[in-house]
Amino acid sequence: AINCAVWIACATAILLKMSVASPLQNTDTLSVKGLVMALRGGDGVVRQSNFKRQLSHDDITSEHHGAPDTADARVFAKADGEHRSLWHDLPLFEFSPTDGKPTGALNFVCEIPKWTRKKFKLATKEPLNPIKQDDSTGYLASFKKGDIYFNLGCFPRTWEDPDHMHPEAGAGGDNDPLDVCEIGMRQIPTGKVRPVKVLGILCVINDAGRADWKVVAIDKDDQWAPVLHDIGDVEKKLPGTLDTLRDWFRTCGLAEGKPPCSFGLDGLFMPRGFSLSIVRSSHASWARLVRGKVDDVQPEAEAAAAADADAA
Repeated sequence: AINCAVWIACATAILLKMSVASPLQNTDTLSVKGLVMALRGGDGVVRQSNFKRQLSHDDITSEHHGAPDTADARVFAKADGEHRSLWHDLPLFEFSPTDGKPTGALNFVCEIPKWTRKKFKLATKEPLNPIKQDDSTGYLASFKKGDIYFNLGCFPRTWEDPDHMHPEAGAGGDNDPLDVCEIGMRQIPTGKVRPVKVLGILCVINDAGRADWKVVAIDKDDQWAPVLHDIGDVEKKLPGTLDTLRDWFRTCGLAEGKPPCSFGLDGLFMPRGFSLSIVRSSHASWARLVRGKVDDVQPEAEAAAAADADAA
């Protein structure tokens, strides 16, 4: 068991350093822009069990607050009548609601639906981490290049640590959850959680010189999922998809006056096994950030994710 007082003191120091909102609160209610929300537990006691490993994507519903297309607009997640953090409460790996075992899929949180351009993202510095439109530059941001061709979002319980220098990328992380490009046929709404199969990964170096990894994945129920098991299958079955993805990230900032993005690993899409190692590393970074240790149940889920491709 973790000593709460020591844990809170350590976590507070880390979170202040990284400017990331803590997933745990020790109050009964929380006020966000005048909205009073009940927090999980309800008795003001911080518990490790607040990390509900069995929370399913089917449990998550979206709750919209604030007028659309304003800086106050937020998309909150709810499950079992309580508000949840899509970053901290949702498991990284999908678990079966019937037997509690990992299915081999990972939970994908959609921020920006395909065929749209508004830059929605998890508000990592706000309590409960709702999704909002990026206004860090003083205005509501959109891709000036145009609509994106894929569903863009992130994996929960991951964090790209700026202090972790990946030996092959030669850069630290971008201080955000791990990005995911879901390449399936369907448009996924903002705030929707879907189980996906990891296929590969691209290392984008952003304009701050940080490694901004982009996992390539597909909804496990997509019509192409049964024949896509690794990144090579994407090129064979859906030729041109990977080139389009790479070119999007290379040129997406040009319309805003930014230089083209560069890439680590020679701009190659790395295979599924390498991708899962990046997922594992980013999950470990998240776990150290908010809990001080790596979850001891993850090896079973990681094995199921790896076996999902081997058995296909």
